[in-house]
Amino acid sequence: MTSPPVTAPADSLPAAGTRGARAAWIMLASGWSANQFSALLGAYRGHLGLTESTVTGLFAVYVVGLIPALLVAGPLADRRGRRPVALTALALNILSTLLLMVGGVWGGAWPLLSGRFLTGVGAGALLAAGSAWIKELSGSPRRPGLFVSAGFATGGIAAALIAKWAPWPMVTAYVPHVVLGVAAGWLALAAPETAGPAPAHGSEAAHAHAVHRFRRTVLPLAPWVFTAPTIGFVTLPSTLHTGLVLTGVATAVVPGTGLLTARRAPSTPTSGLLAVAAGTATAAVAAATENEPLALLAAIVLGAAYGLTLAHGLTRTAALAPPHRLARWTARFWTAAYLGMFTPYVLTLLGHVTTTPVLLAAVALLALAHAGIGVCQARRTARRRIPAQAARVRRRSRETGGTPGGRATRRKVGERP
Repeated sequence: MTSPPVTAPADSLPAAGTRGARAAWIMLASGWSANQFSALLGAYRGHLGLTESTVTGLFAVYVVGLIPALLVAGPLADRRGRRPVALTALALNILSTLLLMVGGVWGGAWPLLSGRFLTGVGAGALLAAGSAWIKELSGSPRRPGLFVSAGFATGGIAAALIAKWAPWPMVTAYVPHVVLGVAAGWLALAAPETAGPAPAHGSEAAHAHAVHRFRRTVLPLAPWVFTAPTIGFVTLPSTLHTGLVLTGVATAVVPGTGLLTARRAPSTPTSGLLAVAAGTATAAVAAATENEPLALLAAIVLGAAYGLTLAHGLTRTAALAPPHRLARWTARFWTAAYLGMFTPYVLTLLGHVTTTPVLLAAVALLALAHAGIGVCQARRTARRRIPAQAARVRRRSRETGGTPGGRATRRKVGERP
C-alpha cells in the first residue's frame, strides 16, 4: 500500500520553487539521453557495420517506446502524483544508457534496440510527469522545455567529441549521462509533490471549449516541433555524408538555437511554421548542392523553428489544461510532437521514389500551407468574436438602462430630454 503524495503547502511555494529549479535537471537528463545516441549514428555505421535502415530503425524505436509511456505516465501522474512517476522514469532512463553501453561492448543490435526502446520509455514518462512537476514547482510552463532543449544540445556534442577522441567510444560516450542522471535524481529528491486533488465542481461547457481549442490549435502544430530538428541533425548529415564531429555540431546547434529562441519566443504558431518552411527550404538547397555551410545555416533556422513551436505548444497547453489534468494534457502534446521524430525514417523510405531535396521542398510547402490555414482560421475566429462581443455590450446596456454609468433614469412628466 502506497502512502498518498505530499503536496507542497501554499506557504512553502518559494522554497518549492528553489527545489524545483534543482529538480529541473531531470529534464536535462531526459534530453541528453535522447540526443547522445543521435550524435553517434555515424559511429555505429562505421564501427559496428550497421546498415542505414538498421541505424534509422534504432533512431525510430526510441519513439515506439516513448509514445506509450507518455500516454500511460500522464494520467498516472495526475492520479498518483508527479514526483514518484518522474523519479521512477529517471531510474529507467539511467538503466537504458547502461544497456546501450553493453551494446557497444558486444557489438550487437539487440542490446542497442532494447536500450533505445527503454530510453524512449523513460524519456516519455519524464516528459509527462516531469514537465507538469517542474511547471508547477517553478510557475513557468517553458522551463521544462528549456531544460530538455539544453539536454538535447549538450548531450549530442559531448557524445560526439568523446566518441571522436576517447577510447572505447561506444561506451565512454555514455558515461556523462549516467553521472548526470544520478546527480539530477539526488537533487530532485528534495522537491515536494505538487499534484492537488481534483475540484469537486467544474464548468462542463468551459472544459469542452478548452478541449476543442487544444485539439484544433495545439495538437495539429505539435508534430512540427520535432520534424524541424530531426531534419537538421539526422536527415541533412546523412544526406551530405558529413563526419562525426560535424554531425555532433548539428545535434548541438539545432536544439541550442531552439533553447535561445524559446526563452523569448512569441506565443504564435505562424512564426514557428514560417521558420520550419524557411529552414526546410534551405535544407533542400543544401542537400541539392551538397553545401555544408548552407546545411549548417539550415540547421540554425530549423533550431529556431523548434524553439518557437515548442514554446507555443507548452505555453498554450498549460493555459488550456485544467490543473488536475495538466500531466495528461502535457503528455498528449508531447505525444503529438514526437510523431515528428518519424520524419527521417519516412524520408528514407520515400527516397526510393524521388530525391531528398525534392522531399524537403515538399515538407517546406506543407509547413507554408499549414501556416496559411492557421491564419485563415484565426481571422475567421476574430470575425465571429466581434459580433458576439457587440451582442454582449448591447445586452448589458439594455440590462442597465442604457446610460454610460449603468444606472437607469426616469424622467419626470413634462421634463425635456
